[in-house]
Amino acid sequence: MISIRRYLVRTLAITLVLISLLSSIAAYLISEHELEEILDAQLSLEGRIIAAFLPPSPDIEAYRALAQRLSQPDHPALLNGDRKFDEAAQRTTGVLYHHEEQKISLGFWDAQGTPRLLGPRWHESSAFPAPQEEGFRWVDYDGERWRVFSLFDSDSDTWVRIGLKKGFRQEIVERIAINHLWPMLLLMPLALWLMTRVIRRGLSPIEQLSRQVRDRDHTDLSPIHLSVPRELSELHRALNAFIARLGETLEKERRFTADAAHELRTPLAGLKIQLDNAIGGEVAALAKARMGIERLQRVVEQLLVLARVDQGQPQGVEKIDLRALVQELAAELWPLAEARGQTLEITKAEHASMRRFHVMANATELGILIRNLLDNALRYTPDGGRVAVSLEQTPQGPRLIIRDTGPGIPEEMLGKVTERFRRAASQRTTGSGLGLAIAVALAKRQQANLILRNHEQGGLEVRLEWKSATS
Repeated sequence: MISIRRYLVRTLAITLVLISLLSSIAAYLISEHELEEILDAQLSLEGRIIAAFLPPSPDIEAYRALAQRLSQPDHPALLNGDRKFDEAAQRTTGVLYHHEEQKISLGFWDAQGTPRLLGPRWHESSAFPAPQEEGFRWVDYDGERWRVFSLFDSDSDTWVRIGLKKGFRQEIVERIAINHLWPMLLLMPLALWLMTRVIRRGLSPIEQLSRQVRDRDHTDLSPIHLSVPRELSELHRALNAFIARLGETLEKERRFTADAAHELRTPLAGLKIQLDNAIGGEVAALAKARMGIERLQRVVEQLLVLARVDQGQPQGVEKIDLRALVQELAAELWPLAEARGQTLEITKAEHASMRRFHVMANATELGILIRNLLDNALRYTPDGGRVAVSLEQTPQGPRLIIRDTGPGIPEEMLGKVTERFRRAASQRTTGSGLGLAIAVALAKRQQANLILRNHEQGGLEVRLEWKSATS
């Protein structure tokens, strides 16, 4: 697993090094360009000044005096055609005021290109090339590259050329680049140290948040109270929301386990008593024991359904013919109604268009939902009673109504009867109090609304409404 801190330090360190190198390269290129312009301007200015001081018709003495000034130790100037001066110049020790003067030289030519005076290092192996046009240009001479400026003085009929070695420019540019790079290299360890400290400090809220989660006991589901930066606020809220959902889930599991244990304890105790009576010779106890087993079986089945509804994810939906599904479930439960002399009928469906009762839902879950509603209605309707199922089309969508002629539910219990293991105190029919709880959970998963109300003429009316439907 990649460490964020290590990744940031490594990436920023490489970025810092690259920026330093790019900055040095940019400084080198910019300095080279700017220095070329500055030195070109100096060559041009010096060439103009020298040309301005030339006499109209310079003689040999004028050039001799100039040559004496230009000569450097072991590198005399050459006065063309004056061998006597050349011999004297070999014996003359020139003055060098700065070592960088060795990289600068100048020369004078007549209008035909014949050298009159060549400065030091412009006559070492051969004469420096004569100028042919005014301006700046690069000239290769004796293995060196020179940047020269040429100017023709018409008053003295003389070419003036002054030049500077490229190495001189290169050396200055390199010094500028190195002087720019050295401080960055020296400060880089400090920058890396500061960068590491800043990253560690910036990531400290993550460590604090992780520490709070890590150090918590498994029973501690209280919200995390920690001041976090804006970038972690979403994670902070998501963690607290997850803890809240986890707490609700665990509380539901705890309550479900406790209620289920309580609900199963009673039929098991009754079953044990009836079996003991049967062993003692009471024949009627076997029938009662069988009823207890049936009740226990129903409770277990409903608990399994409820557990699946609570833990399972919503399944895939499909287009379902609500009318056909209701008829199928009614036919399945018809024997139960017939055994008790009850009437189970479907009204209005025969006169309605089938396409108007198509809904998008999961077939299995919707079947469990409607079956539970019908089963509850039949169980709580007295023998000989009536359960009517009707389908209606509203502007919002289809509506399924199940109406029975049972005792109904006290008004104060209507809002509580859908809670798990909650039954009306006046009910005489055995049950676990899970049927309506399962129905409510399944209705939410099918995007439907479950409404309970007592009918005006007696009995309970259950409505299952969809707010949208696919026709």
